Amino acid sequence: MALGVVVLLGGLVAAFVLRAIWQWRRLAHIPGPFTAGFSKLWVFREAVQLRLPGAYHEMGKRYGSLVRVGPNELITDDPDILRRMMAARSPYTRGPWYEAFRVDPSRDNVLTLRDDHLHNARRAKILPGYTGKENLSMEGSIETQIARLVELIETKYLSTDQEYRPMDWGVKAQYFTLDVIGELAWGQPMGFLEYDADVYDYIKITMTSVPAMMVISTYPMLTKVLHSPFFRKILPKDTDKIGFGALIGIANHVTAKRFKPDAPDHHDMLGSFIRHGLNEDEAAAETLIQIVAGSDTSASTIRAVTLYTLSNPPVYQKLQAEIDEAISMGRISSPIKDAEGRQLPYLQAVIKEGLRMMPPASGGMFKQVPPEGDTIDGKFVPGGTQIGSNVMAIHRSKKIYGPDADIFRPERWLEAEGEQLARMSSTVDLVFHSGKFQCPGRGVAWMEFNKIFVELFRRFDFSLANPVQPAHIRNAGLWLIDEFWVRVTRRNEERSRS
Repeated sequence: MALGVVVLLGGLVAAFVLRAIWQWRRLAHIPGPFTAGFSKLWVFREAVQLRLPGAYHEMGKRYGSLVRVGPNELITDDPDILRRMMAARSPYTRGPWYEAFRVDPSRDNVLTLRDDHLHNARRAKILPGYTGKENLSMEGSIETQIARLVELIETKYLSTDQEYRPMDWGVKAQYFTLDVIGELAWGQPMGFLEYDADVYDYIKITMTSVPAMMVISTYPMLTKVLHSPFFRKILPKDTDKIGFGALIGIANHVTAKRFKPDAPDHHDMLGSFIRHGLNEDEAAAETLIQIVAGSDTSASTIRAVTLYTLSNPPVYQKLQAEIDEAISMGRISSPIKDAEGRQLPYLQAVIKEGLRMMPPASGGMFKQVPPEGDTIDGKFVPGGTQIGSNVMAIHRSKKIYGPDADIFRPERWLEAEGEQLARMSSTVDLVFHSGKFQCPGRGVAWMEFNKIFVELFRRFDFSLANPVQPAHIRNAGLWLIDEFWVRVTRRNEERSRS
């Protein structure tokens, strides 16, 4: 009996060792940290310590464009390869990495669907809702939430020579994006700006949930275990009063009302989803992911652009001067229109530079190599391998953006011309992915960016409350930025009314 146990254990150990050797040899021709060839402990450690995107960047500097970061995982910093992988007819599919971001464990959404046919069908049904053609009030809805944000600042957070009222811009920026996407998604904001509060403890829970999702994504098997019936009770559910579960409940409730026989048609995103054929379960799933993915990434960019602008006084002065000149020449309305914002060259340069310096979604986003394999960077990559984006390396590339790519300098977008400018632009666009995986909310996000900075900087002067440590910043695949305290004062009264 004892001998049998020893033989069994020995066999298991031998099988484990042989599998580890096979895994290592399979991608041994691609450089990377030695331990990454045998286990995921390296990537797990970096994820737990909230430094994974930065660690990928460092590995790229050390090992080159294509780097092995796990037994079956590679990352690349080549934009051309990524665009080819994501092209409309590409045989690449999403890898199991995405399953960790299923906010509602019971159903997939357009972000987590891995089957290409299902993903493409779902994407075709939801895209019209994001374009604004079926929601003619989209721009007006964003303007309404900007007006509420302005009112909140004016009533509670304006400082004077006699009174100091600090504002945590990290929190208020997300209140704004959450209410914007709430109104666009189902026709009403969720009340973050109205109550000036973290409704449902959403932000508080996001700050802990997003890092946990990133850690889980490094071990896809963990996702399957956690989403199993055994753990279902501890995961978010629609009866929760706070966090993701509360939003699941709202999405389910709002969607159910829309599917009642006597329900009127609505010209918001949810109404568009229904008109284009989503069933109730699918519509609820898409409405939910809009709130989570759309608000977090947009808020991240708004914080990043503000932080870099306030930290660079010449940039801030030049941006305000462009806004002031456009107002005086009658080239922008009050509130500014999206089309007008796109005609302000320095504003566009500042936004692009903010997106480049702090890409809003900087996780690996691994895609699966097709069964026949592929040749990348002159090396054969066998089918089934997972290839992710080395996001920080891509957007700090000196070959693409110039020798000073590590610093925030919007002028690079005004100095570049021809092929160089086209390559810079197509590369920064990768923050929204591309091809069949392009973020459907790209246009909505740009509309927010084209409006909010003009409307705030035409009315107010912002300054960092603590220039030495302006904010608490971590990167868990999404930038987590809080304790971003600013002092806000009113600008010239006549200009702010213009």
